[in-house]
Amino acid sequence: MKRLIGFIFSAALLFTGSAFAQQVNLLCSPDLAWCEQIGPAFEEATGIDLEFVRLSSSESLARLRAEAANPTFDVWFGGTGDPHLVAFTEGITEFYKPTVWDDLLSGLKNAVGETYIPLYTGAIGFVVNEGILAEVGAPVPQCWEDLVDPVYKGLLAMPNPNTSGTSYTIIATLIQIFGEEQAFEMLAAIHQNVAQYTRSGGAVGLLAGRGDVGVAIQFMHDGVKYVRQGFPVINIAPCEGTGFEIGGISLIKGAPHPDDALAFIEWALTPEAQAIAAQRGESFQVQSNANTPVPPESPDLSSINLIDYDFATFGSPEVRDRIVAKWTNEVFPVPRR
Repeated sequence: MKRLIGFIFSAALLFTGSAFAQQVNLLCSPDLAWCEQIGPAFEEATGIDLEFVRLSSSESLARLRAEAANPTFDVWFGGTGDPHLVAFTEGITEFYKPTVWDDLLSGLKNAVGETYIPLYTGAIGFVVNEGILAEVGAPVPQCWEDLVDPVYKGLLAMPNPNTSGTSYTIIATLIQIFGEEQAFEMLAAIHQNVAQYTRSGGAVGLLAGRGDVGVAIQFMHDGVKYVRQGFPVINIAPCEGTGFEIGGISLIKGAPHPDDALAFIEWALTPEAQAIAAQRGESFQVQSNANTPVPPESPDLSSINLIDYDFATFGSPEVRDRIVAKWTNEVFPVPRR
């Protein structure tokens, strides 16, 4: 009953902009441009102040784990779903069913259950600079197995799973397609071809766009941003199939401003708020509210061979921590010759 009363109060704020509103402390994991647009739009709609810190998904999980006994954030916005599942399992976040729950895409809700709220979805792929590959006579990769070829030495970039949820999704995808043993053999071979690991999943596309590498392994919707910015890149969906994310929004357990946190969650799931991602935030995921228009530039997920991603298994703390540690200890330290 207390939560219901709090929500009713928060809902009223959406329409009144009451001076009694406090603030929302947001942990924001999507692209910085999107994070920067959220605060002013939310404040204009509700009168509630918003402060955010931008961290990648894995960094966000580490921060929330460190602050679990004394949370400083109210809501975790965006980022790949696996760490949201970990946070829920560890009791760092708690599930809240928004009033627009029935408007959210059923496939996303069914995949994660009542653990966190689906915010968007997108598929892993290759963002390719064809000109750079042509200069060295390397073909445009079409499949995951192509990336192990030494012809791509110094031409690949991918994020680091210790800081990036995108990278963990990449590794989990390879394990689900090829099995863990073969996947790590492939990761070891890919490591020999990697020129740079980045902290953020979205940053690798810029390396491909400006010609530092020929292939960035990342979410395809991030590649769209660089295409729109005029960089000479294309998106490729791997032939064997590929994994996808269900980006999340989670209520932090013990949030310092719980009523305003719920007001933010309700607002963030409206079509008007979700449209900010593409219109002003340079982010082209497919948003979770079925009433939110899909930007024409967004990758057509219906045309991509998406695997049956096992969110429950790869979102468990034990599995995630073990896989990241295995990559960190067995792949990353190996000298690249």
